[in-house]
Amino acid sequence: MDFAAAYFGARSAPVDFEGTVTSEPRYVVGTHSRYTHEHFGVQTSCGPAEVVDNVSIAPRVPVHRGDRIEVRGVMVHDPGKLPIVHWTHHDPIGTHADGFIRCHGKTYA
Repeated sequence: MDFAAAYFGARSAPVDFEGTVTSEPRYVVGTHSRYTHEHFGVQTSCGPAEVVDNVSIAPRVPVHRGDRIEVRGVMVHDPGKLPIVHWTHHDPIGTHADGFIRCHGKTYA
């Protein structure tokens, strides 16, 4: 699916995009999963989004405000909130398409 269609749509969709990091990462433990997730903002060609990366599965990405990144993941929408991109890591049980975050020439998955 085209990135703009995914961004402005309402359904979950796999996406590939480039953007600029707009906030320093923060870390949150999931209420249900108990996995640690790294959250940071990114400005895309279509507007702002939030990247949520499971760092209990994949390594932390050393991003900082202003860094350019490439992302492959799944975009989901929650009305009234920024689009979220998750599944930005490998799937350890092989039931989901692998994603990644590329920063400073290194791929984190």
